[in-house]
Amino acid sequence: QMQLVESGGGLVQAGGSLRLSCAASGGTFSNYAMVWFRQAPGTEREFVAIVSRSGGITYYADSVKERFTISRDNAKNTVYLQMNNLKPEDTAIYTCAADRYPSFTSPTTPKDVDYWGQGTQVTVSS
Repeated sequence: QMQLVESGGGLVQAGGSLRLSCAASGGTFSNYAMVWFRQAPGTEREFVAIVSRSGGITYYADSVKERFTISRDNAKNTVYLQMNNLKPEDTAIYTCAADRYPSFTSPTTPKDVDYWGQGTQVTVSS
């Protein structure tokens, strides 16, 4: 059973940056692709980005391409989401997840995920 704990959320002004971290324990981190999702109030959870087991392949939602970067450090069992040029519409709870059988040609859906973190709040003020 893998446990995932996110950190790094907070309040930032539009145009600013944040880096989220997600630390994994209790499982073989390198066996899983890692995914970031987000959910704004009153909306469904949406895919943000995914990184492959080795870190060599990434895939992003169109809404965050060129602004967000997902990466991982398998030695530290941690996945990151660097978020630049943040916009008010990026305000959401960001949650990391582990996916044993990922796709890199279409957005990961929540039902495909094996383990979830609890989430961290990101608020972008205008």
